[in-house]
Amino acid sequence: MADILRHVQPLEPLELQILDAQGCVLVEDVTAAVALPPFDNSSMDGYAVRTADVVDATEESPAVLTVIGDIAAGSGRLPTIRFGEAARIMTGAPLPPGADTVVPVEWTDGGAGGGPATAMRAHSAAPEGAGGEVRVHRPAEARQHIRPRGGDVSAGAPVLSAGTVLGPPQIGLLAAIGRATVRVRPRPRVVVMSTGSELVPPGTQLGPGRIHDSNSFALTAAARDAGAIAYRVTAVADDAASLRTAVEDQLLRADLVVTSGGVSVGAYDVVKEAFSGDVTAPADRPPEQRAETDTGPDTEPAEEPGAEPDEKAESGPAATAHPGPGRVDFRRLAMQPGKPQGFGRIGPDSTPLLALPGNPVSAYVSFELFVRPAIRALMGFAPDGRETVRAICPEGIASSPEGKRQFLRGRYTDGVVTPVGGPGSHLVKALADADALIVVPEDTTSVPPGSEVEAILLR
Repeated sequence: MADILRHVQPLEPLELQILDAQGCVLVEDVTAAVALPPFDNSSMDGYAVRTADVVDATEESPAVLTVIGDIAAGSGRLPTIRFGEAARIMTGAPLPPGADTVVPVEWTDGGAGGGPATAMRAHSAAPEGAGGEVRVHRPAEARQHIRPRGGDVSAGAPVLSAGTVLGPPQIGLLAAIGRATVRVRPRPRVVVMSTGSELVPPGTQLGPGRIHDSNSFALTAAARDAGAIAYRVTAVADDAASLRTAVEDQLLRADLVVTSGGVSVGAYDVVKEAFSGDVTAPADRPPEQRAETDTGPDTEPAEEPGAEPDEKAESGPAATAHPGPGRVDFRRLAMQPGKPQGFGRIGPDSTPLLALPGNPVSAYVSFELFVRPAIRALMGFAPDGRETVRAICPEGIASSPEGKRQFLRGRYTDGVVTPVGGPGSHLVKALADADALIVVPEDTTSVPPGSEVEAILLR
């Protein structure tokens, strides 16, 4: 992952409309151009009055005031409240001159006479409520039920700092202080495509040897979940020239390209053929002609029974740590599932490309470990996005391949994680039932029942 992150830089900031900036990282400090609230206003539906007029009010001896009008939220012209007067005022409406407190309607008779009111009648149904008299049954302290100007934020005060992730509350704050746009690191545009002549889209009848393309849908959804703007491309057949053309056509709208399939050792592994350069050089060439990264013949032990094709050992030279533009380097990683991986930079803008295995579980686990951190890095986040916890595994894990870090699907609840399904990287149902990845280290070949394990929460 460190090699990938060295080549993934945060995107250049953009000035975006505040709704388009949701989920993005702020790159500027924001101060309030106006106070919040911008004027003294009522926090209750009631009556704006002078404290001195209601200081002795009781239910037995209410203060009787003359109602001189209504003040609704948004009112511009305000009446002045003088001795013995009141104005009916609504929540959020500005406090009128002369008034220094608000009595809730429940402390009055609502202008109808009799006992305490429970609510005001609608102005359209009872316009007379804006006049007449009101009886106030309780005293009110000065400034009671009033939201003071600048009580939340004073004009010129800092409200958001650079590095803040803009969620709904922050978007609301920006709108409240009058900001229509803000400068952020934008969400990256991620293009996702599957490879394989056997793939057909959902909703299409399957022919002989065909399967539905699930990877591109799962990975597109995962990219969106990670915060990206994701585009799914129709699956590309096993033809290197067609794949190169398809990828080149997408570079104009891509900050990151993600492919699945075609990265193993088969004769139709089209991603390797299209982007890896000379990966078929004979292993017995003279030592002076080998690349510095060549490791010679593959000496890794055979995979345990049940391993998926995209997890089998690859032949040929190992990948370089610093891929150049136009080349994707492929590696054999000590992990299961998802052993074969590819990463490089392609096109005139050196767009990062991550080539994932084709089996569904391998592709998804690889996304969580490599693509999600890359998306976060492009957005200016710290790359670690998923919560990792220690949890008890009551069932234990019978076996895990030595020398490989295994990521098993699991269900996590209240400090307990239980494996879901088997280790096969084609088990889509088990993946859908999981909400965690159980991590078994390279030097662990089994986990006794009741042991504590590491779990990556997928939620």
